[in-house]
Amino acid sequence: MSTEPETTENTGPGSTGPGSTGPGTADGEGGGPATEPAAEGSTGEEAAAENGTGEGAAEEPGTGEAADVTDGAGAEGADGAGDGGSAAAQLTEAQAELAAQKRERERIERRKAERAEPIAAGTKLSGKAADLLAAVRAVEGGAKPPASAFPDPEPAPRRPAPEPVRPARPVVAEPTAPPAPAPDTVDAVRRVLADGGAPENLASQAAAALGEGAGELLREDPWQLLRVTGVRPEQADGFARALLGPECAPDDERRGRAVTVWLLEQAALAGHTALELPALTAALGRQAVPDADAAVQSALAEGDVLAFQDALEEPGGAPTKAAEGGDEDEDAEESRPVRVLVGLERYALAEESLADALARIVNSLAKEVSPEWEPQGLSGSAAELVRAVAGHGLVLHTGGEAARAEPAALLTAARAQGLRAVAACHTPDGRDRFTALLPDDADGAGADGAGAEGAVVTLSGLLTGAEGPGRDAEGAFALDLLVLTDAPLLDVETAATVAESLPDGARLVLSGDPAVLWSAGPGRVFADLLAARVCPQVASRTPDPGPLGELVSGIGVGELNQVEAPGKEIVIVPVRDAGEAVHRTVQLVADSVPRAFGFAPGETVVITPGHGGAAGTRALNAALKERLNPGPGRFGGFDPGDLVVHSPAPGRSVPGRVVDADAEGLHLTCADGPVVVAKERVERSVRHGWALTAHQAVGGRWPAAVVVLPGDAAQSLSRPWVYTAFGRAERHLSVVHGVDQALPRAVAEVPAKPRTTRLPLLLRTQVPPAG
Repeated sequence: MSTEPETTENTGPGSTGPGSTGPGTADGEGGGPATEPAAEGSTGEEAAAENGTGEGAAEEPGTGEAADVTDGAGAEGADGAGDGGSAAAQLTEAQAELAAQKRERERIERRKAERAEPIAAGTKLSGKAADLLAAVRAVEGGAKPPASAFPDPEPAPRRPAPEPVRPARPVVAEPTAPPAPAPDTVDAVRRVLADGGAPENLASQAAAALGEGAGELLREDPWQLLRVTGVRPEQADGFARALLGPECAPDDERRGRAVTVWLLEQAALAGHTALELPALTAALGRQAVPDADAAVQSALAEGDVLAFQDALEEPGGAPTKAAEGGDEDEDAEESRPVRVLVGLERYALAEESLADALARIVNSLAKEVSPEWEPQGLSGSAAELVRAVAGHGLVLHTGGEAARAEPAALLTAARAQGLRAVAACHTPDGRDRFTALLPDDADGAGADGAGAEGAVVTLSGLLTGAEGPGRDAEGAFALDLLVLTDAPLLDVETAATVAESLPDGARLVLSGDPAVLWSAGPGRVFADLLAARVCPQVASRTPDPGPLGELVSGIGVGELNQVEAPGKEIVIVPVRDAGEAVHRTVQLVADSVPRAFGFAPGETVVITPGHGGAAGTRALNAALKERLNPGPGRFGGFDPGDLVVHSPAPGRSVPGRVVDADAEGLHLTCADGPVVVAKERVERSVRHGWALTAHQAVGGRWPAAVVVLPGDAAQSLSRPWVYTAFGRAERHLSVVHGVDQALPRAVAEVPAKPRTTRLPLLLRTQVPPAG
């Protein structure tokens, strides 16, 4: 059994569950319990912070209980104070009745005057703390506090109180798992699938994809089966023929509409946010749709897809701005060539939302440059980055691994000035590497007083609220500056969420290496922003060191150079076939690399182009498991100690290790804590993780990397793939080489596959070109 330290697996994005603290709450337990301890035992400052949270709670989901509690330091609490101050002498029954009536009249008068007079809250507490205690007691007594219990509140401070320390959670629940469809719906779908000869194990997926009434919908329109992941048009055609009989025909309007949507979904998987109309109609023709134009029009009429007309730039000409008026300008607009794009509403709206949010960030920043932003003690591209951020709301920064020191210097300088500044990384490993670049002393502390420890978070943790400063009453990040590393990995939906979450006046820095693989999701946000040239761009002049840095830098410009490696930093292992490639890979991971460099097998990552094939991740992981952690695979093919990669969402990979399994599911330990994967999701979301694809490995780095290039992978190689795979190694790279001249040819001649997006044009219409 493998005994490598778990810290070597900190190479994938963090995983956070739905139990993470949501926006607008004070801790991870919900509104009511968050307020009560502050009222009973906190200082006046802590109680004030609780009150500030309560004021915004009504607008935040999940915080209604907190709002009810903090609304109520009112009349009933004052009653308790008044009762506590009344005489306690023995009274006759009549005297007691008179005293009770007198107290009632006094209580009514106090209610009328409570807005204008301070509330006596008790003798042990005072101020906000006593008010909160009185409100809690009133609610516990079953009374409903009045709407206005406090005097007019003071204006909310600009900066939030320090975020409370959240206790470690014993189990990180699987995030954002969609609710299971109703059993009746699944049964209805299963019956329809059986009637059409389709596998009944698709019932749950089909019910989840089609929603309530899925069975009836599927019987009326069998091609809706294409909405289930993995189903192809020819399979849906067979299902439709079994259900419809002679009525099934290639020119069926329902088929053309469903295939149109399916093609756009496949395009999104390939990174496109939309397709040009000629490309879409050609693809429909290849799927035997007789009238492609009619199919597109039908999908548009049903609202399944959206169409756009984007003006094209004239060759060699600058982008034109919106017409200022006049017949000549209008004629020029009408005569400009356009391209017609068709896309799914989900990605089209995300791209437009991203463009709007970025334009707001660019235009909402104050124009004057504060003298505090002058770079002190910095030089070169680091100083250039600080000056660019001083005067602009959006800045792009490009560079390799060593260039991370420049945004780290920016973050340190911003926090030293008291700004609320945070860096977000895509993986826990990236977070740890970035944190190591920050100073350990208190000079790195920001306005929240969190120091370097709270300055760097994972992107998933920032978005879910599990990490970072949280959100203000309006739902925006409580930040003045956000530095986002590994920016090429941003897909359009995630980028839109981040940009929309920044408040007016905040600055956004996108930093990354433009030569790595693009995002797994649709869009190419970082590349589009670089091409649009709507904001300053700072190119790092800090090279990656050593033989590995020299090799990877050459690949980035299309050159596969011979590099001197006196310390065996780079080793080429030629192989003749896939079987030999698997054998040599296992030998390298289990014996050669540990003996030469002292790395445990878990500190070496194996990267190969795909999952299938004789030397894909499946074959390599099977061979590595047999050597490193043999076992019967009694937990759905897994054993305790197996290295795995968990995919809680498409495009997200979290390395981990199997701990155990029980009725709840498969127990994993990952970089950010324990994870339990439900039994029904294990097959779809967990793979063995000794060997990864380059897309799974991007964003992380390992002490050693073994890149496997079998002969059947020659056609899948590209410059970004080779750059990404070779760049995962920190100290040693072994290349199991079986593709001959395909490797230098891919580096020199095969760039990234183009993606169709609308972001550059959308930005140019809202933001003037950067000077």
